[in-house]
Amino acid sequence: MIRVLGGEKRLCDGVTRRDFLQVGALGLLGMGATAKAAPQNHAASFGRAKSCILLYLYGAPSQIETFDPKPKAPLEIRGDFGQIPTNVPGLDICEHLPRMAKVMDKVSVIRSVTHQYPVHGVAYALTGNPRIELAQELNPRDAGHWPFLGSVVDFVDGRNGAGRPSEVPRNLALPWAFSSKRVGEVARAGPYGGFLGPAYDPVWTEFTGQGTVKAKKTLTTQTWEDFELYRGVTPESRFGLGAVDTAGQGLTIDRLDTRRTLLEQLEASRPDLDRAIEGAGADRGRLMAHSLLRSAKLRNAFDLGGESAETRELYGMTLFGQGALTARRLVEAGGRFVSVFWDEFGLAGTGWDTHWDHYPRMKNELLPGLDQTLSGLLVDLDRRGLLDETLVLVLSEHGRTPKITTGQGGGRDHWS
Repeated sequence: MIRVLGGEKRLCDGVTRRDFLQVGALGLLGMGATAKAAPQNHAASFGRAKSCILLYLYGAPSQIETFDPKPKAPLEIRGDFGQIPTNVPGLDICEHLPRMAKVMDKVSVIRSVTHQYPVHGVAYALTGNPRIELAQELNPRDAGHWPFLGSVVDFVDGRNGAGRPSEVPRNLALPWAFSSKRVGEVARAGPYGGFLGPAYDPVWTEFTGQGTVKAKKTLTTQTWEDFELYRGVTPESRFGLGAVDTAGQGLTIDRLDTRRTLLEQLEASRPDLDRAIEGAGADRGRLMAHSLLRSAKLRNAFDLGGESAETRELYGMTLFGQGALTARRLVEAGGRFVSVFWDEFGLAGTGWDTHWDHYPRMKNELLPGLDQTLSGLLVDLDRRGLLDETLVLVLSEHGRTPKITTGQGGGRDHWS
């Protein structure tokens, strides 16, 4: 049972806030559980989600410069940015989120989240494990890890009779294996199968494309300067499956779009191959690899050429924007849990980890990218009739300190 801790507060109709959130959480993607039910008119609105798109903002965005501004606080707390009204009366957000201000009626902002791990606890945030030591956060295969949210959905679907892996993986993540495109090889835990095993890790994509905007990043004595993909990518950029690791068994699949000959052979021998694999009692990973090789749905979902220029611009021509657009296409194709990570790139300590140059980074890179992509996703899902059945979850590890630091252009430190 999932419970939301906190003081009991009654809503205007007598339903407690705790019960309201508890029932809503238990309805995630239709996975039922025993809970004290709210009145029928509230309970009927939960449990309709057929899929989930997780947007994960690694590094921890500042709540004050996003959805919880403090206009009446002293300058050293409220900061340099102002706030603007939204289409929800009484709900103001940061002035650099103008697109989001127009769609906040489609969003629930939770300002009461708190915990005790201000250490970039990705595993803590993505699994709900009540206690994770720092050493575990740097060891994805520690035996004490709980499974990632998407891994749980994948497991429960299979247990409830979904059968063989579908043409679109139930647990798929973009743009690349988490924390794999930065200087330094320190692994970070979080989006993995945990005690369910590596077979329930997400299926990761690979990104193929070019950046359009150069950026310079500095971390203590390290400097990195190159094209920053989160600021812009070319229209030809795409996502696809690079390699599918079947739980350490060595079976890999090269890029699907370069394996047409193999695909044609598989299609020709498909009935015999299906019987052979099932008869041999093949493991889950091999079944998935076989399924993905011949999945026309998956190939089509990755083909952004099928989208209009207007739709692609709606999401933003950035790595994060085109990743979210691809996530929507994957959901349309039958995907259940699709994650899009705004990850570190090029240098550690980047992404949303704004210890320095806080305001320039927020104004020029981070807030514009989030504003366009998140609003674009909500608008696009809504106009396609998918918003009522798609849960969009925006998540990170922690917040940022109320007071601004003074070094290296100013920043906000960790604040859980």
